[in-house]
Amino acid sequence: MNYREYQQISRRKSRQISVGAVKVGGDAPVTVQTMTNTLTTDIEGTVAQILRAENAGVDIVRVSCPDAESTEALRHIIAQVNVPVVADIHFHYKRAIEAAQAGAACLRINPGNIGSAERVRDVIKAARDHQCSMRIGVNAGSLEKHLLEKYGEPNPEALVESALEHAKILQDHDFHEFKISVKASDVFMAVAAYQQLAEVCDHPLHIGITEAGSKRAGTVKSSIGLGSLLWAGIGDTMRVSLSAEPEEEVLVGWDILKSLGIRHRGVRIISCPSCARQGFNVIKTVETLEEKLAHIKTPITLSIIGCVVNGPGEALMTDLGLTGGGNGRHMIYAAGKTDHTIDGADMVKHIVDLVEAKAAVLEAEKLAAE
Repeated sequence: MNYREYQQISRRKSRQISVGAVKVGGDAPVTVQTMTNTLTTDIEGTVAQILRAENAGVDIVRVSCPDAESTEALRHIIAQVNVPVVADIHFHYKRAIEAAQAGAACLRINPGNIGSAERVRDVIKAARDHQCSMRIGVNAGSLEKHLLEKYGEPNPEALVESALEHAKILQDHDFHEFKISVKASDVFMAVAAYQQLAEVCDHPLHIGITEAGSKRAGTVKSSIGLGSLLWAGIGDTMRVSLSAEPEEEVLVGWDILKSLGIRHRGVRIISCPSCARQGFNVIKTVETLEEKLAHIKTPITLSIIGCVVNGPGEALMTDLGLTGGGNGRHMIYAAGKTDHTIDGADMVKHIVDLVEAKAAVLEAEKLAAE
């Protein structure tokens, strides 16, 4: 098998829904989501947090709406941001109706939890009237009592059964604009649940490892779980759940997608771990470049290698490259070929200038092609 064939991911076929202007499922790109952690009634703080997430590349943002004051604030928040907003609803059906009226693009709600059939019909009508989709959000930590009694404990089968029960309620009302998640903090349980669900329905799937943990541990845990699913072609939209600021979740989400070649955004730096052969301080250089190149949105690959052992080889596969040399002089590569040398004292600014220039050229080419 050719090396390139290993890089091909065959995505599960799913129906497509709309979350505001963003398409989810079908042939649409896998989208990155996050959730605000401010009080929703703090309109200014919530808007600021969403705008930071937008800058990091978020596609969809979820906002909690536990009370009427929050759904009223939601209206003012939506008016000031540029991405679709999902209203997080738990038990009170009136909050769902208010959120739809306030302009929410999607309701995160489990229809079986909101009471009578009449209330369910009212929520579905509000969703239809305001072009609002839904997400059925099943969580291992809050499974229904009858499923816990049936299975004895949370497991993949219970998660899937819960999801399908909620889905049937919407389908019985001829409402199909919804996606499903079956999250667990246990990686094996979550992955198994998504695998089973993917086999028995064609609804778009929102994937995530819930309560994954701190920035470092949660990143590792989410990368293993979400990476496994995405590699298998499962997942239409995703959230990395970290005990960290929302924009950090977005950045990790994008890094997972970029690592699998699913979506590309910004500068992807390929760097060595450094060793005694390094011709410059690789760790510090990479940290500085990540900070100074964070504003670049155009997909560009950049290799930063401390010595000539692997540097030339890595540069062959990147748009731009830097390899450490002797006497404080280092080699710059362009399109995989040696281009010129640069003094160590000037190299960071020089690389930033090169990346910005490359991004400008690529953007101009893109505009011309359109």
